[in-house]
Amino acid sequence: MTQNPDCAYLDHAATTPLCTEALEAMQPFFDERFANPSGAHWMARDAMRAVNDARDKIAELFGAEPGEVVFCSGATEADNLAVFGIAGAGQAGGVANAGRAGDADRVGMAASTGGAEIVCSAIEHPGVLVPVERLGGTTVGVDSKGIINLEELSQVIGKNTKLVSVMLVNNETGVIQPLAEIAELLAERAPQAVFHTDAVQAVSWLDVAEHAKSAHMISLTAHKFRGPKGAGALIARRGVDFRPLIFGGGQERERRAGTHNVAAIVGLAAAAEIAVSHRVANAQRVSLLRDQLSDHLKAVVPNVVETGVVETAAGTDRSHKIAGSCHLCFAGVESEALLFLLEREGVYASAASSCASGAFEPSHVLAAMGISRELAKGSLRLSLGTCTTQAEIDLACRAIPPAVGQLRKAAA
Repeated sequence: MTQNPDCAYLDHAATTPLCTEALEAMQPFFDERFANPSGAHWMARDAMRAVNDARDKIAELFGAEPGEVVFCSGATEADNLAVFGIAGAGQAGGVANAGRAGDADRVGMAASTGGAEIVCSAIEHPGVLVPVERLGGTTVGVDSKGIINLEELSQVIGKNTKLVSVMLVNNETGVIQPLAEIAELLAERAPQAVFHTDAVQAVSWLDVAEHAKSAHMISLTAHKFRGPKGAGALIARRGVDFRPLIFGGGQERERRAGTHNVAAIVGLAAAAEIAVSHRVANAQRVSLLRDQLSDHLKAVVPNVVETGVVETAAGTDRSHKIAGSCHLCFAGVESEALLFLLEREGVYASAASSCASGAFEPSHVLAAMGISRELAKGSLRLSLGTCTTQAEIDLACRAIPPAVGQLRKAAA
């Protein structure tokens, strides 16, 4: 990535720049190695070898077997495939009453009938949350730090539960979920349930193979860790039976039909290898930049709330967050206006997830954490990446305080 000294790109949770290694790995498959891997001739077999080499690499990096890797277009498809696939959504309509569940009545009903069939946390990415709602599933609340309520989860699962989906890292706040504890609870209360995790935001910062080893299904997408857009994977452990979403071909062992995007799949594997091999060093460096940014803004701007942290006498405990996440809520400010002012200064960020950032509505994540609507309207997601520089942090530290001050003065 060519750094622009007049720009601070702090929206890596939305997408990341393609790394050189991924670009170089992909290049041959745009011209001389362009063949369809589903063919029978030598050029087709060459393309299929590249797909299978990438499959082997993804399996190695994320603690899976090659046959457990299903390539798809990205995390949204992988999430949909996990939820609808386990639910058997293709059967006779397959959609129950829509609407978010999780209130006291639904919790009591689920407990009395052997548990809800489909369950997810209330802070999931829409790629999980919307399918769960379409299926009439149940959502489980989180605490003020954004961590799933295990007691509530224990009340809604049981012998009827088919799927529990809890993301490893939240895409807005960067909060890490306790997957090992969730797995223990499932083993006790719903051992037949499939455990799915959306690990999209985790790859650059956490050892996904270790953190998600208890999950039966794991969603990944390349463009969150400096790979190409349009390439992702669902890891489905051996023995997990699910229905495909896309029919019409025998690709991916008939679990996902369609011609392979060979270049993107190769780029996915190359970017993943770089992300995993440099993860520890990147996390250490970027966490210092994140702390500097968060601490500075809280020190110079009054009435700011940092989400997903614990304030102690010794300082701010960010141990439950990934290194690249700086999520703040500014009282008396509207995100849309703040982002406009920041863009004029060359600071590019977002208000919530990239899926919702066009609407500027307070996010479902912040609502689930108990953050008031008024405060949530001033949310700012500053997401750092593995290539974020000190110069970008310095620019953000200079630009954000006067922008907030200008908006508060105008509203007074």
